[in-house]
Amino acid sequence: MRAAVLAALGAIVVTGCGTDVDDITVGAGRGWPAAYHDGRNGGVTSVTGARRMALSWSRPSGGPIERPVTIGPEGQLFLTTRTPRGCAILSLQMPTGRKRFCDPLGPNTVSSPSVVDGVSNVYVGDDGAVNSFNYLGQPRWRTPVAGVPVSVQFTGDGKLLTVTQSGQVDVLSRQTGQRAVTTVQLLGEPDFLAYPALARPAPGQGLEDCPAGGPQCPVANISAVDAESGRFFLTLWKPGKPVAALVALRYRDGKVVQEWSADLLTEGSGTSPAVSADGSTVYVGDNSDRLIALDAADGRTKWVRSLGFAPRGGISVSADGLIIPAGDDGYLLALRDNGDRSEIVWERKDLALRGIPVQTAGETGYTVAAIGTGLNLVTFDTSTGETIDSDVLPGGTGTTTGTSISAQGEVVLATRIGEVFTFAPER
Repeated sequence: MRAAVLAALGAIVVTGCGTDVDDITVGAGRGWPAAYHDGRNGGVTSVTGARRMALSWSRPSGGPIERPVTIGPEGQLFLTTRTPRGCAILSLQMPTGRKRFCDPLGPNTVSSPSVVDGVSNVYVGDDGAVNSFNYLGQPRWRTPVAGVPVSVQFTGDGKLLTVTQSGQVDVLSRQTGQRAVTTVQLLGEPDFLAYPALARPAPGQGLEDCPAGGPQCPVANISAVDAESGRFFLTLWKPGKPVAALVALRYRDGKVVQEWSADLLTEGSGTSPAVSADGSTVYVGDNSDRLIALDAADGRTKWVRSLGFAPRGGISVSADGLIIPAGDDGYLLALRDNGDRSEIVWERKDLALRGIPVQTAGETGYTVAAIGTGLNLVTFDTSTGETIDSDVLPGGTGTTTGTSISAQGEVVLATRIGEVFTFAPER
């Protein structure tokens, strides 16, 4: 009887519970619900950014941090980490930084981003699974996958799109975790008839190559989703290929199909693609220091810009085509997309990037730069690049994983060594 009860409980955890009715909002929403704010990885919010900021609080997470902090509609913070005590998904309260919950998951949860829906349910990957928790940290469901989901996004119809570093693509119900479409394997299905003793790779295989987009990590970055067309874009380095590719797939009519693939990412890519506001253009960087714009419909290259540094992380793209790339070996600059070419609007070679720039309403942007021997949150004018405000991250070292903005205008940063900093608008 005990075995039967345990088996039944296990089935509930895997298959999920709840109803098939989905009336919870997803998407850009309030707060910072995805790593780069929205499905298109735009790195832009409609919140009017404050021009004077002040440190509100800082605290250690207890372990390293690889992905940007996400923020729910009411200001609840979520991040992934790896601590000696097994904390993997950590939630903090915005006003004070006090811990809301900290749940154990697989050790490679630190490599998975999180996304948050309209009632602060959080979705995150770990070693061999996708998980969902409510705002109190209570498990909702867990769905097995092959690998570690390095990309977690929402689709245009409110489902969950996940891609593992080994190339498994799934579309899941947010209510139950059940698969909405047949799983797609970007590297092909293993032939167990020809190789009956073939063993499944370890879930974390190749993850160490993901931050730089190296060849051992087939899918290294967070996919960009165009909610209107159903297209989503990801970087893919197939074994044996000399370069990585930008691949366009489409989720529509109950299936996922590939539309095009462009083999053009020299030396791989550590940059998550970003889609223009109108869905016509997709931007991506590669490790030969290039920023590339492609036609979203057919993969045709529109223009290529040599930056002089390898772009990394996210690309901030405003509705009027102002593009601000990131890269820890680079500096702050802005480009304008003029259709078949790009132009430099302004550049700040004196500001060495140590984080990911983002744009807000009111022509205000934020990023982290190396100033002196430490790190500063730099508030800048997006039309000119001029520094408006500069605030020290006390004791901050190394680089930050992203820049996140709450519905109330707080700016949240996390260093890779595991320190969280929150700045609030000066009143």
